[in-house]
Amino acid sequence: MDRKLQSLEDTIAAIATPAGEAGLAVLRISGQKAFKTVDKCFNPIGKSSCKPSNAASHTIQYGHVVQGDRVIDEVMVSVFRAPRTFTREDVVEISTHGGTLPAKLVLDALLHQGARLAEPGEFTMRAFLNGRIDLTQAEAVADVIHSRTELALNAANEQLAGKLSSRIRELRTQLMSILAHLEAHIDFPDEDISPDTTDRMIQRIQETHQFMDTLLSTADEGRILRRGIRAAIVGRPNAGKSSLLNHLLGQDRAIVSHLEGTTRDTIEESANIRGVPIIFVDTAGLRVADDLVEQEGIRRSRKSIAQAELVLHVVDGTTPLHPEDLAFLNNGSSKACLHILNKSDLQAHESYHSEKKHPWIPVSCANADGVASLKDAIIKEVWSGKIKAEMLEVMINSRHQGALLRSKSSLQTVIEGLQSRLELELVAMDLRIAVSAVGEIVGETATEDLLDSIFSQFCLGK
Repeated sequence: MDRKLQSLEDTIAAIATPAGEAGLAVLRISGQKAFKTVDKCFNPIGKSSCKPSNAASHTIQYGHVVQGDRVIDEVMVSVFRAPRTFTREDVVEISTHGGTLPAKLVLDALLHQGARLAEPGEFTMRAFLNGRIDLTQAEAVADVIHSRTELALNAANEQLAGKLSSRIRELRTQLMSILAHLEAHIDFPDEDISPDTTDRMIQRIQETHQFMDTLLSTADEGRILRRGIRAAIVGRPNAGKSSLLNHLLGQDRAIVSHLEGTTRDTIEESANIRGVPIIFVDTAGLRVADDLVEQEGIRRSRKSIAQAELVLHVVDGTTPLHPEDLAFLNNGSSKACLHILNKSDLQAHESYHSEKKHPWIPVSCANADGVASLKDAIIKEVWSGKIKAEMLEVMINSRHQGALLRSKSSLQTVIEGLQSRLELELVAMDLRIAVSAVGEIVGETATEDLLDSIFSQFCLGK
């Protein structure tokens, strides 16, 4: 029996809430025998409560989970009858007291009664296999869970609502129509395709190219919202890097001192900057150092610059522009870079007035003046003016990007084949490859290995 079909016959259970002490913990059970499994270890209390098998859908029952004669915990049992459930199977959710032990003992009782421990993402996989959601919506579930900003959450919710799915299905329908047209000519070889028909077919394929390009243009923005970007804060000792980090984070994370070389290792912290998760990396001051520990810190600083997507170059505006800062301005980094003139509340040294090539962003770490403007500049640099509100509906991820690029490459081969009057069977083969790659995005043509790869990244209980 197929492994996926066999797993659908199992009744699965898992703890759906994070480990640790809390007010409540929730366990989820799904499958053909979900009700019977819970029946065996749940004793309802009161006249209005009953076993899950006897309960109406979308009701809550009160009682005890027991194992033998021993009461494990006082619980609330929520009953959901198929198909109006997350997995389109019978589902039970048990709310226990928070803490690792109560939830674990309840789970043990369920497993003892025949349930199987769910694999990571298996509940969502069942929702996909049972036709409740497609693959892009399944991925959106993970994006919702991992969202670190409201903007990222909005984008994930748009995808969960099926906005991207509808675009992909529209694209696949267009390609299927072209393929059907091409195969009709293959079935009737006595009727050659006229040049006008060939030109029209090529035009239709080129239109799908443009459609793909629109989707592909959202890949970078989608990656930024899902993962954030790394921003390295660099500069000479005592330029104000650690103070700037604290202002950007809104908390005292880094030690601030008038002594040079206080920061000897990189410090990483995430912050929500205008809806974008930014990982700020405070680095050791860049200079020639004799201290071995400081030398290692500087080496790590340069490594952080290499790994960062954005560099925040900080200088002390009251001191002359140092040759090392000047070198950094001219050729210190090929990355996107913002140059920050700290101590803007004081008189800037005249050497900064002559530096016109790179505009300075004035900031005072003493009173936080200019920090808001710096955040605006960071976001402007991140988006480069390309993001639009409607793009939140269809921001693709790296998997979608790879599938679209493969499809686009095959379509280019189709165009070349039609232009050179290649045998239609060969042209149709490349067109089928393009259609299959697009179908892979929503799960129409996804392989079992692909599904395992996607759902294995989910947490248990989801």
